[in-house]
Amino acid sequence: MLLVLNEDQNMLARTAREFVASTEPLARIRKLRDKKDLLGFSEDVWQKIAELGWTGMAFSEADGGLGLGLADVVVVTEALGRLLAPEPFIPCVVLAGSVLSLAANAEQKEKYLAPLIAGTSRVALAAEERKSRANPSHVTVRAERTPDGFRITGEKTPVLGGYRAGTLLVSARTSGGDADAKGITLFVVPADAKGVAVKPLERVDTRNAAQVRFDGVTVPATSVVGSVDGALQTLEAAVDRATVALAGEMLGTMSEAFDWTVKYLREREQFGVKIGSFQALQHRAARLFVEIELTRSAVMAAARAVDEGLPQARELVSVAKARASDALALVANEAVQMHGGIGMTDEHDIGFFLKRAKVAELTFGDAAFHRARFASIRGF
Repeated sequence: MLLVLNEDQNMLARTAREFVASTEPLARIRKLRDKKDLLGFSEDVWQKIAELGWTGMAFSEADGGLGLGLADVVVVTEALGRLLAPEPFIPCVVLAGSVLSLAANAEQKEKYLAPLIAGTSRVALAAEERKSRANPSHVTVRAERTPDGFRITGEKTPVLGGYRAGTLLVSARTSGGDADAKGITLFVVPADAKGVAVKPLERVDTRNAAQVRFDGVTVPATSVVGSVDGALQTLEAAVDRATVALAGEMLGTMSEAFDWTVKYLREREQFGVKIGSFQALQHRAARLFVEIELTRSAVMAAARAVDEGLPQARELVSVAKARASDALALVANEAVQMHGGIGMTDEHDIGFFLKRAKVAELTFGDAAFHRARFASIRGF
C-alpha cells in the first residue's frame, strides 16, 4: 500500500493550499464569529470550491463527478484543515454526498446529488442523536407508515452543516428497538417541509451545525433512500468515509499548528537567546513531529484501504481517527502552551486551532470510541 502522494496528488496539494490561503479563512472565522453569523462560512467561497471541482471529486463520472478516490479527497481536506477553512465540505459533500452516491436511485441522484456537485444546493445528513455517541444504529426518531408514505417524529442533533441546508437526509426507525441494527430507513426531507424546525447551534469552533426537530413530518414513499429497514450499512460506509476525510483535515490542522509553533520557537527570545535553543522545548517539538508523521501514515493507509475495498478498511479507519484525535489534542495544547502568554489570548489565532481540535476530537467518535471499535472488529 502506497503511503505517499503521487505526482498528481502533490500538484493538487499545492493548488489546494494556495486556494485556501487566498480565502483568508482565519480572518473570516474571526469576522463571522464576531458578527454572530450562524451560517458559519462564506457562500462565495463555497461556490469557488465547487468551481474547482472539489465537490465532485469523490463521485463517479456516471454521477457527474470526477471519479477520484478518498485518497484525493484527503489531500483537499488536509489543505482545508491547515487554515481552519469553515466551509462544510466534509458534512455536506463527503458525508451526505456518500449516502446519496451509495444508496440513492437515479432520479434522486439527479435531483439532489447533481446540484450538490454543482455547488447550487447543500445536503446534510441528520443521523446523530443526543445519546447515539457516534453509533448510527442508535435511532429513536420514528417513521410510521401512512397510506401515502411515512410520518417522521423526533429530534436529530447535531446535524453538521444542517443550518440553511436545502435538503436533509434523515435516518429514522421504521421497525425494531432503539438500538437494533435492522429497522433503520433513510429519507430525503426538504428542510422547509411542514413540521421541520431547524435551530442553529453555537459551537466553540463556530462551524455550521443545527438541531432539527420533526413534528409529524409527512413524506411520500418515494422519499426513501435505499431500502426500507436496511439503511445501517449505507450509514456506516458514509460515516467511515467522512471519518477518514476528517482525520485528513485534523492532519492539516496539527501540521499548521506545529509549523506556527516551530516558527515561534525560532523567533522568540528569552534570557537573550532564542527559546528554540532550549533542549527541553526541542524534545517536545520532536515528539510532536513524530506524532504528526505517524498520523499522516495512518490517514493515508485508511484512505487507500477504503478506495481499494480492503477487508481491513474499517479497522484502519478507526486507527486513523484514534491517532488523529490523540495527536491533534497534543499538538494543539502544546502549541498554545509554547506560545506562552500570547497563546492564551483571543488576539492570537493559535487559540482557534485548539478550539477546532476539541470539536474534531469528538466528531464521528473520539479515540476511546475507535479503540473500542477496533477491538470489537478484531474480536478482542
